[in-house]
Amino acid sequence: MLLAVLAAVPAHAATLRTMTTLHGPNVYLRDLFEDAGANADRLLGPGPAPGGRIIVEAAQLNAIARQFDVTWRSLSRGDRAVLEWPGRPLRKEEATDAVRNAFTSENPADTDIDLAGFVPPIVPADATPAASVSQLEYDSGSGRFSAVLTVAADGMAPIDTPIAGRIEEMVEAPVAATRLLPDMVLRSDDVRIARVPASLLQSEVARLAEQVVGMQLRRPVMAGQPLRLADLTRPALVQRGSVVQIELSSPGLTITGQAIALDSGADHETIRIQNTTSRAFLFARVVGPGQVRVEPGAPPALPTAPARLDRTASVQ
Repeated sequence: MLLAVLAAVPAHAATLRTMTTLHGPNVYLRDLFEDAGANADRLLGPGPAPGGRIIVEAAQLNAIARQFDVTWRSLSRGDRAVLEWPGRPLRKEEATDAVRNAFTSENPADTDIDLAGFVPPIVPADATPAASVSQLEYDSGSGRFSAVLTVAADGMAPIDTPIAGRIEEMVEAPVAATRLLPDMVLRSDDVRIARVPASLLQSEVARLAEQVVGMQLRRPVMAGQPLRLADLTRPALVQRGSVVQIELSSPGLTITGQAIALDSGADHETIRIQNTTSRAFLFARVVGPGQVRVEPGAPPALPTAPARLDRTASVQ
C-alpha cells in the first residue's frame, strides 16, 4: 500500500514546510510549501503579530494546495504548518528616550523618566523600531504625565500604546561620597559630583565643589545626599578660651603679645580677645591658626565673663 501511495505522488511534488519563520506581516504560498510552483509568491493573507504564531491544519492545507495548483496532499490529519514571526518586547529605555525627547523639546532639562506599570509592545526581533510620543500631558507640580507611545518598524503596522509615569528633573550637585560626621573639614575626596533630583534642592544647597571643599560640617550627612549651605561653616582657626598671638601694627611700629580668645573665629572673622598683660578687652581679626591682629584705632570690646582656657592654652 505504501508503494502505491508513493507511486501516486508526482516526481516534482511540493513539500510541506512544517515550521516557517516569517520576516514580515504577510503569509505567502511559499511559506507553506517548498517547490510551490508558479504561484509560490501568491499572497495568502496576514500572518501573526510579532512574537506570535499561527497553525494551518491539514484540511486547510489541502484546500490551499487545490486552489493554487500545488502538487501536494496530506497523508495524515496530523499534517500541519506552523508559522511564527519572532518578536521582542520594546526595551523600556527606548520608551523613556521617546518621552524624554518629547519633553525636552519644550523643557530643555536633564530628566529621569519613571514609567510605572509599563507593558511593552512587541516588535519584530530583527527590526529597529522607532518610538515617538504624542498627546503628552504634564503636571509640573506633581511631575506626573500621560501620553501615547507610537512604535513603528519596517514590515509592521504602527502600534499605539497609552503610557503614564513621572518625570523628574535632574541637576548636578556635590554630594557626600561617604557618611560625613559633624565638625569634619571636608576634603575633595569627601564629596563627588552626582545627578540628583531637583526636588531635593528646594533648600539652599551647594552646587559647586568649590563651595564645599575646606568647609566644616555642622551636622552629619548621609552618603549620596546633597550638602546644605546652612550646614557648612568655615573652620575655626581660633578656639574660644585658647591663648592666641596678637599683633598690633602701625606705621613704623609692630607690637606682639598674647591674649585669650573670648570667641571662636574663622579666617578673617572678627572676635573678642583679652590682652593677658593689660587685661584690656579688644576686637581682633583672625589672620591664621592661633593668630589675631588688632587694627589701629579699633574700639575696645565690652568685658564679658572670662573664657575658660582649654588644656593647650593652660600649658602655654
